[in-house]
Amino acid sequence: MGKSALLVMDVQNGIVQTYAPDEGALKPLQVALAKARERGLAVVFVRVAFRPGYVDVSPNNRSFSVLKGRGGMLETDLTTQVWEGVEPQPGEVVVVKRRVSAFAGSGLDVVLRSMDIDHLILTGIATSGVVLSTLRQAADLDFRITVLSDACLDADPEVHRVLMEKVFPRQAAVMTGAEWGALLG
Repeated sequence: MGKSALLVMDVQNGIVQTYAPDEGALKPLQVALAKARERGLAVVFVRVAFRPGYVDVSPNNRSFSVLKGRGGMLETDLTTQVWEGVEPQPGEVVVVKRRVSAFAGSGLDVVLRSMDIDHLILTGIATSGVVLSTLRQAADLDFRITVLSDACLDADPEVHRVLMEKVFPRQAAVMTGAEWGALLG
């Protein structure tokens, strides 16, 4: 039988600054992370960043091609490093993705399969970005999925609500971090 991994996605300095200027908004995510560690679950951090020269950004990519002219989001930039409020511990995996989904260009699937992971617990910023894209791809890859609704953030509360209440339940269990923690015991 496989095991579970908590994915902490795009909780990196520049994104936290944009989506969670009040760090209290990330408290449910921090509590879920502590619970996962306490229970010995695998924890995988996912961050989005690009190589120097933006060699991994196609001009056809509407979202990321803007970066070529503006700059930023390189692998070594402070803005792309994991936010200190959820800093990885020794032995916890950090993967770098090149697109919206946590699986895109990151080797995440290989890491998860190598760890015998078959159940993903999704957290991160933003609900309409990395969480949505990762959930869809994880479902297509036959992972069991749980989304912690209060451990995900989005700039638009209505989009967050619709995804959590109407879209995600088709492919995942959706619950709060407290509900998930109670299931773990």
